[in-house]
Amino acid sequence: MPDSPALQREDVLAMLAGLGTRGPDSTLERLSSMEVAWLVHQVEQRYDVELDLDDEELARLRTVSDAVQLLGESVRASRG
Repeated sequence: MPDSPALQREDVLAMLAGLGTRGPDSTLERLSSMEVAWLVHQVEQRYDVELDLDDEELARLRTVSDAVQLLGESVRASRG
């Protein structure tokens, strides 16, 4: 999907809602380790990419804002 729009906050919140830990209108910013794993999986599925995130990058995924930035950058980098 090369012409897919960049990952947005609403996308991340919708993915988290699919996990069932929060609603799509949640204002919680902090992510649990389970939510991080779920988001990485969902992004890989949605954008048909394999994200090769190292431990340092995964540790930076602490908030929804972090996820929007880092996962969005990772998807763009995976597409070349």
